[in-house]
Amino acid sequence: MKRKHSFTIAAGRQPSYLHPANYFVPIVEKAKPAIISITTEDHKVNDTMMDALQSFLFPSMTPRGEVRRSFGTGFIIHPQGYILTSEHVIQHARIIEVKLSNGETKKASVVWTDTKRDLALLQIKNNAPLPTLPLGSSREARVGELVISIGNPLGLENTVTTGVISAKNRPVRIAGKNYEDIIQTDAAINPGNSGGPLINMNGEAIGMNAFIIRDNHGLGFAIGIDSIKPFLRKYV
Repeated sequence: MKRKHSFTIAAGRQPSYLHPANYFVPIVEKAKPAIISITTEDHKVNDTMMDALQSFLFPSMTPRGEVRRSFGTGFIIHPQGYILTSEHVIQHARIIEVKLSNGETKKASVVWTDTKRDLALLQIKNNAPLPTLPLGSSREARVGELVISIGNPLGLENTVTTGVISAKNRPVRIAGKNYEDIIQTDAAINPGNSGGPLINMNGEAIGMNAFIIRDNHGLGFAIGIDSIKPFLRKYV
């Protein structure tokens, strides 16, 4: 005769996510309302640019001659609906739609772009102030520091990955784009994460995820937020 297993549930047991060691949970829950997914309907991509980007995994890479929907990420930096993202996410966009954490979808307009630095500022209209992600300091960040990436890889919304800062101040030039203040991280970044935030343990954005290298081995690259701030002051 088989013996039945008995299970004991501890009295007064609290959910495991409330355990003090799960320090990522409250940071993620606080940050998520300010992080949006971006879907674009793209124009035909310029052939020269396409060739230059072939060795890199940008979410807005589109097969030549086609119009298709692409994915990216952004984060709200001002309650009036201003959204920071990567310029290459929306570069060829005919239509830009953003999806808020509550599931609401809105059309976004382009406020400002800097193609060479791969920066873009969008805006959505909303009747009430929107939640924002505070901006920290990339200069204060240190190699070995824990970081969180939240984004929309491959269209999978609100995907969270964690890691550490592997290196700082990496200058990179790709296809005419100048990345002057790059933070290297081993937090998993995939196509669709571009434009999303790299967040420190204070829940502040210290970088904007920019790109990964094809066949990378745990290497992601984000633009340091302190190099972006001067370009935003005119608008927010």
